[in-house]
Amino acid sequence: MAKARGIVKRRKAVQNIRKITRTMQLIATARFQAAYNRATACKPYTERVTQLMEQLSEHCGDVEHPLLTVNTKARRSVLMVLTSNRGLCGGYNAGLLRSSLQYLKQCEGQGSAVDIHAVGKKGIAYFRFLGYPMAATRTDIEDKPQFAQVEPIASAMIEAYARQEVDSVHVAYSRFESTARQRPETIQLLPLRQAEPDKTAGQPGRASAGGHQESGRQPVSGVFEFSPPAKELLADLLPLMVKARLFQCFMDAAVSEQVARMVAMKSATEAAGDMIRSLGQQYNRARQSQITMELLDIMGGANALA
Repeated sequence: MAKARGIVKRRKAVQNIRKITRTMQLIATARFQAAYNRATACKPYTERVTQLMEQLSEHCGDVEHPLLTVNTKARRSVLMVLTSNRGLCGGYNAGLLRSSLQYLKQCEGQGSAVDIHAVGKKGIAYFRFLGYPMAATRTDIEDKPQFAQVEPIASAMIEAYARQEVDSVHVAYSRFESTARQRPETIQLLPLRQAEPDKTAGQPGRASAGGHQESGRQPVSGVFEFSPPAKELLADLLPLMVKARLFQCFMDAAVSEQVARMVAMKSATEAAGDMIRSLGQQYNRARQSQITMELLDIMGGANALA
Protein backbone atom coordinates (compact mmCIF):
# COMPACT_ATOMS: atom_id res chain seq x y z
CA MET A 1 0.00 0.00 0.00
CA ALA A 2 3.02 2.27 0.44
CA LYS A 3 3.46 2.68 -3.30
CA ALA A 4 -0.21 3.54 -3.89
CA ARG A 5 -0.18 6.00 -1.02
CA GLY A 6 2.92 7.70 -2.45
CA ILE A 7 1.20 8.06 -5.81
CA VAL A 8 -1.87 9.60 -4.13
CA LYS A 9 0.27 12.16 -2.27
CA ARG A 10 2.15 13.03 -5.43
CA ARG A 11 -1.09 13.46 -7.38
CA LYS A 12 -2.48 15.81 -4.74
CA ALA A 13 0.72 17.86 -4.88
CA VAL A 14 0.49 18.14 -8.67
CA GLN A 15 -3.18 19.14 -8.40
CA ASN A 16 -2.22 21.96 -6.04
CA ILE A 17 0.50 23.07 -8.42
CA ARG A 18 -1.99 23.08 -11.30
CA LYS A 19 -4.28 25.36 -9.31
CA ILE A 20 -1.39 27.78 -8.79
CA THR A 21 -0.28 27.79 -12.44
CA ARG A 22 -3.89 28.20 -13.59
CA THR A 23 -4.30 31.22 -11.30
CA MET A 24 -1.03 32.72 -12.53
CA GLN A 25 -2.16 32.20 -16.12
CA LEU A 26 -5.36 34.14 -15.47
CA ILE A 27 -3.45 36.94 -13.76
CA ALA A 28 -0.94 37.15 -16.62
CA THR A 29 -3.81 37.26 -19.13
CA ALA A 30 -5.41 40.21 -17.34
CA ARG A 31 -2.07 42.02 -17.06
CA PHE A 32 -1.31 41.34 -20.71
CA GLN A 33 -4.58 42.91 -21.82
CA ALA A 34 -3.92 46.02 -19.74
CA ALA A 35 -0.30 46.30 -20.96
CA TYR A 36 -1.40 45.75 -24.57
CA ASN A 37 -3.97 48.55 -24.31
CA ARG A 38 -1.34 50.93 -22.91
CA ALA A 39 1.22 50.05 -25.60
CA THR A 40 -1.37 50.38 -28.36
CA ALA A 41 -2.43 53.78 -27.05
CA CYS A 42 1.18 55.04 -27.14
CA LYS A 43 2.03 53.92 -30.67
CA PRO A 44 0.01 56.58 -32.58
CA TYR A 45 1.83 59.33 -30.66
CA THR A 46 5.26 57.86 -31.45
CA GLU A 47 4.36 57.38 -35.11
CA ARG A 48 3.00 60.90 -35.38
CA VAL A 49 6.14 62.42 -33.84
CA THR A 50 8.24 60.48 -36.34
CA GLN A 51 6.08 61.61 -39.23
CA LEU A 52 6.27 65.23 -38.11
CA MET A 53 10.07 65.00 -37.92
CA GLU A 54 10.16 63.65 -41.49
CA GLN A 55 7.99 66.51 -42.71
CA LEU A 56 10.18 69.08 -41.01
CA SER A 57 13.31 67.43 -42.44
CA GLU A 58 11.91 67.85 -45.95
CA HIS A 59 11.43 71.57 -45.39
CA CYS A 60 14.69 72.16 -43.56
CA GLY A 61 16.97 70.13 -45.80
CA ASP A 62 20.29 69.31 -44.13
CA VAL A 63 20.00 69.95 -40.41
CA GLU A 64 22.91 70.08 -38.00
CA HIS A 65 22.04 68.76 -34.58
CA PRO A 66 24.09 66.86 -31.97
CA LEU A 67 21.64 63.94 -32.02
CA LEU A 68 22.02 63.60 -35.81
CA THR A 69 25.82 63.88 -35.79
CA VAL A 70 27.83 60.64 -35.77
CA ASN A 71 30.41 60.63 -32.98
CA THR A 72 33.61 58.73 -33.72
CA LYS A 73 35.98 59.94 -31.01
CA ALA A 74 34.53 58.28 -27.94
CA ARG A 75 34.90 54.63 -29.00
CA ARG A 76 32.39 53.82 -26.28
CA SER A 77 28.77 52.81 -26.66
CA VAL A 78 25.83 52.25 -24.34
CA LEU A 79 23.71 49.12 -24.30
CA MET A 80 20.47 49.24 -22.33
CA VAL A 81 18.99 45.79 -21.69
CA LEU A 82 15.32 45.58 -20.66
CA THR A 83 14.58 42.36 -18.76
CA SER A 84 11.98 41.34 -16.17
CA ASN A 85 12.14 41.44 -12.39
CA ARG A 86 10.34 38.11 -12.02
CA GLY A 87 10.76 34.70 -13.57
CA LEU A 88 8.27 32.03 -14.68
CA CYS A 89 8.04 33.58 -18.15
CA GLY A 90 9.55 30.82 -20.29
CA GLY A 91 12.44 31.79 -22.54
CA TYR A 92 11.68 35.51 -22.50
CA ASN A 93 14.80 36.58 -20.60
CA ALA A 94 17.04 33.85 -22.02
CA GLY A 95 16.53 34.86 -25.65
CA LEU A 96 16.93 38.55 -24.88
CA LEU A 97 20.12 38.09 -22.87
CA ARG A 98 21.56 35.78 -25.52
CA SER A 99 21.01 38.48 -28.14
CA SER A 100 22.61 41.10 -25.87
CA LEU A 101 25.64 38.90 -25.31
CA GLN A 102 26.14 38.55 -29.06
CA TYR A 103 26.12 42.33 -29.41
CA LEU A 104 28.66 42.68 -26.58
CA LYS A 105 31.00 40.16 -28.20
CA GLN A 106 30.66 41.96 -31.52
CA CYS A 107 31.65 45.26 -29.92
CA GLU A 108 34.56 43.59 -28.14
CA GLY A 109 35.76 42.24 -31.47
CA GLN A 110 35.70 45.76 -32.91
CA GLY A 111 37.65 47.14 -29.96
CA SER A 112 34.79 49.29 -28.66
CA ALA A 113 33.94 49.54 -24.98
CA VAL A 114 30.32 49.09 -23.91
CA ASP A 115 28.58 50.56 -20.87
CA ILE A 116 25.82 48.17 -19.80
CA HIS A 117 22.65 49.68 -18.34
CA ALA A 118 20.65 46.74 -17.00
CA VAL A 119 16.94 47.18 -16.26
CA GLY A 120 15.38 44.27 -14.39
CA LYS A 121 16.67 41.81 -11.78
CA LYS A 122 17.14 38.98 -14.27
CA GLY A 123 19.49 40.99 -16.47
CA ILE A 124 21.42 42.30 -13.48
CA ALA A 125 21.95 38.78 -12.11
CA TYR A 126 22.98 37.50 -15.55
CA PHE A 127 25.67 40.11 -16.21
CA ARG A 128 26.88 39.89 -12.62
CA PHE A 129 27.27 36.11 -13.01
CA LEU A 130 29.27 36.55 -16.22
CA GLY A 131 31.46 39.22 -14.63
CA TYR A 132 30.45 42.13 -16.86
CA PRO A 133 30.64 45.51 -15.08
CA MET A 134 27.43 47.51 -15.23
CA ALA A 135 27.34 51.30 -15.45
CA ALA A 136 23.78 51.55 -14.11
CA THR A 137 21.02 49.26 -12.85
CA ARG A 138 17.28 49.77 -12.38
CA THR A 139 14.77 47.47 -10.71
CA ASP A 140 11.94 49.90 -9.94
CA ILE A 141 10.25 49.78 -13.37
CA GLU A 142 7.60 47.06 -13.24
CA ASP A 143 5.04 45.94 -15.82
CA LYS A 144 3.42 49.41 -15.79
CA PRO A 145 6.22 51.74 -16.94
CA GLN A 146 5.53 55.44 -16.58
CA PHE A 147 6.88 58.15 -18.85
CA ALA A 148 8.13 60.00 -15.76
CA GLN A 149 10.38 57.00 -15.02
CA VAL A 150 11.74 56.70 -18.57
CA GLU A 151 12.28 60.40 -19.30
CA PRO A 152 15.26 60.85 -16.91
CA ILE A 153 16.97 57.82 -18.46
CA ALA A 154 16.51 59.18 -21.98
CA SER A 155 17.63 62.66 -20.93
CA ALA A 156 20.83 61.24 -19.44
CA MET A 157 21.54 59.36 -22.68
CA ILE A 158 20.88 62.48 -24.76
CA GLU A 159 23.22 64.59 -22.62
CA ALA A 160 25.98 61.97 -22.72
CA TYR A 161 25.73 61.72 -26.50
CA ALA A 162 25.59 65.49 -26.98
CA ARG A 163 28.81 65.84 -24.92
CA GLN A 164 30.36 63.16 -27.19
CA GLU A 165 31.02 60.86 -24.25
CA VAL A 166 29.54 57.93 -26.20
CA ASP A 167 29.34 57.25 -29.91
CA SER A 168 26.06 55.28 -29.91
CA VAL A 169 23.19 54.17 -27.70
CA HIS A 170 21.45 50.84 -28.30
CA VAL A 171 18.44 49.29 -26.59
CA ALA A 172 17.95 45.51 -26.33
CA TYR A 173 14.35 44.55 -25.69
CA SER A 174 11.70 42.06 -26.76
CA ARG A 175 9.64 43.53 -29.58
CA PHE A 176 5.97 42.62 -29.44
CA GLU A 177 4.59 41.59 -32.83
CA SER A 178 1.68 39.36 -31.84
CA THR A 179 0.60 37.02 -29.07
CA ALA A 180 2.40 34.22 -30.92
CA ARG A 181 5.61 36.10 -31.72
CA GLN A 182 7.89 38.28 -29.59
CA ARG A 183 11.28 38.87 -31.12
CA PRO A 184 14.43 39.95 -29.21
CA GLU A 185 15.75 43.05 -30.94
CA THR A 186 18.60 45.52 -30.49
CA ILE A 187 17.81 48.93 -31.96
CA GLN A 188 19.95 52.03 -32.31
CA LEU A 189 18.48 54.85 -30.26
CA LEU A 190 21.28 57.35 -30.95
CA PRO A 191 22.41 58.79 -33.28
CA LEU A 192 19.15 59.46 -35.06
CA ARG A 193 18.97 58.96 -38.78
CA GLN A 194 17.75 61.99 -40.68
CA ALA A 195 14.84 61.23 -42.99
CA GLU A 196 15.75 61.23 -46.66
CA PRO A 197 13.46 62.71 -49.30
CA ASP A 198 11.10 60.13 -50.76
CA LYS A 199 12.18 59.74 -54.39
CA THR A 200 9.20 57.51 -55.19
CA ALA A 201 6.65 60.11 -54.13
CA GLY A 202 4.39 61.13 -56.98
CA GLN A 203 5.33 58.06 -59.04
CA PRO A 204 3.01 55.10 -59.76
CA GLY A 205 2.86 52.49 -57.05
CA ARG A 206 5.36 49.65 -57.21
CA ALA A 207 4.08 46.08 -57.39
CA SER A 208 4.98 43.99 -54.39
CA ALA A 209 5.75 40.28 -54.38
CA GLY A 210 2.10 39.55 -53.69
CA GLY A 211 0.89 41.61 -56.62
CA HIS A 212 -0.42 44.51 -54.49
CA GLN A 213 0.43 48.09 -55.30
CA GLU A 214 2.81 49.82 -52.89
CA SER A 215 2.54 53.57 -52.85
CA GLY A 216 5.32 55.70 -51.40
CA ARG A 217 4.78 58.17 -48.59
CA GLN A 218 2.80 61.11 -49.92
CA PRO A 219 4.81 64.35 -50.17
CA VAL A 220 3.79 67.32 -48.10
CA SER A 221 1.81 69.61 -50.38
CA GLY A 222 1.53 73.38 -50.06
CA VAL A 223 3.66 75.98 -48.34
CA PHE A 224 3.87 75.92 -44.56
CA GLU A 225 4.83 78.69 -42.19
CA PHE A 226 6.33 77.49 -38.93
CA SER A 227 6.41 79.40 -35.68
CA PRO A 228 9.00 78.94 -34.27
CA PRO A 229 11.08 78.35 -37.45
CA ALA A 230 11.26 74.80 -38.77
CA LYS A 231 14.86 74.26 -37.68
CA GLU A 232 14.16 75.38 -34.12
CA LEU A 233 11.04 73.24 -33.99
CA LEU A 234 12.98 70.23 -35.29
CA ALA A 235 15.70 70.81 -32.68
CA ASP A 236 13.04 70.64 -29.94
CA LEU A 237 11.35 67.66 -31.57
CA LEU A 238 14.42 65.39 -31.82
CA PRO A 239 14.91 64.88 -28.04
CA LEU A 240 11.18 64.29 -27.69
CA MET A 241 11.38 61.62 -30.37
CA VAL A 242 14.22 59.84 -28.54
CA LYS A 243 12.21 59.82 -25.31
CA ALA A 244 9.09 58.57 -27.08
CA ARG A 245 10.99 55.73 -28.80
CA LEU A 246 12.61 54.62 -25.55
CA PHE A 247 9.27 54.70 -23.75
CA GLN A 248 7.75 52.60 -26.54
CA CYS A 249 10.54 50.04 -26.03
CA PHE A 250 9.62 49.79 -22.35
CA MET A 251 5.95 49.37 -23.23
CA ASP A 252 6.68 46.62 -25.78
CA ALA A 253 8.92 44.85 -23.27
CA ALA A 254 6.13 44.89 -20.67
CA VAL A 255 3.63 43.40 -23.13
CA SER A 256 6.07 40.72 -24.29
CA GLU A 257 6.83 39.72 -20.70
CA GLN A 258 3.16 39.20 -19.86
CA VAL A 259 2.57 37.23 -23.06
CA ALA A 260 5.55 34.99 -22.31
CA ARG A 261 4.36 34.41 -18.75
CA MET A 262 0.82 33.68 -19.92
CA VAL A 263 2.06 31.11 -22.44
CA ALA A 264 4.47 29.54 -19.92
CA MET A 265 1.78 29.17 -17.25
CA LYS A 266 -0.64 27.71 -19.79
CA SER A 267 1.94 25.11 -20.80
CA ALA A 268 2.64 24.33 -17.14
CA THR A 269 -1.08 23.89 -16.44
CA GLU A 270 -1.47 21.52 -19.37
CA ALA A 271 1.63 19.57 -18.34
CA ALA A 272 0.25 19.25 -14.80
CA GLY A 273 -3.04 17.91 -16.19
CA ASP A 274 -1.16 15.30 -18.23
CA MET A 275 0.85 14.30 -15.16
CA ILE A 276 -2.32 13.95 -13.06
CA ARG A 277 -3.84 11.59 -15.65
CA SER A 278 -0.62 9.59 -15.78
CA LEU A 279 -0.46 9.33 -12.00
CA GLY A 280 -4.10 8.23 -11.94
CA GLN A 281 -3.29 5.37 -14.30
CA GLN A 282 -0.26 4.41 -12.22
CA TYR A 283 -2.41 4.39 -9.06
CA ASN A 284 -5.02 2.16 -10.71
CA ARG A 285 -2.35 -0.30 -11.81
CA ALA A 286 -0.73 -0.30 -8.37
CA ARG A 287 -4.09 -0.80 -6.64
CA GLN A 288 -5.04 -3.61 -9.02
CA SER A 289 -1.71 -5.29 -8.45
CA GLN A 290 -2.18 -5.05 -4.70
CA ILE A 291 -5.69 -6.55 -4.88
CA THR A 292 -4.36 -9.40 -7.02
CA MET A 293 -1.62 -10.14 -4.49
CA GLU A 294 -4.15 -10.16 -1.63
CA LEU A 295 -6.40 -12.57 -3.53
CA LEU A 296 -3.45 -14.86 -4.19
CA ASP A 297 -2.57 -14.84 -0.48
CA ILE A 298 -6.16 -15.74 0.45
CA MET A 299 -6.29 -18.54 -2.11
CA GLY A 300 -2.91 -19.83 -0.95
CA GLY A 301 -4.07 -19.91 2.66
CA ALA A 302 -7.32 -21.68 1.71
CA ASN A 303 -5.40 -24.32 -0.22
CA ALA A 304 -3.03 -24.87 2.70
CA LEU A 305 -5.98 -25.42 5.12
CA ALA A 306 -7.57 -27.83 2.69
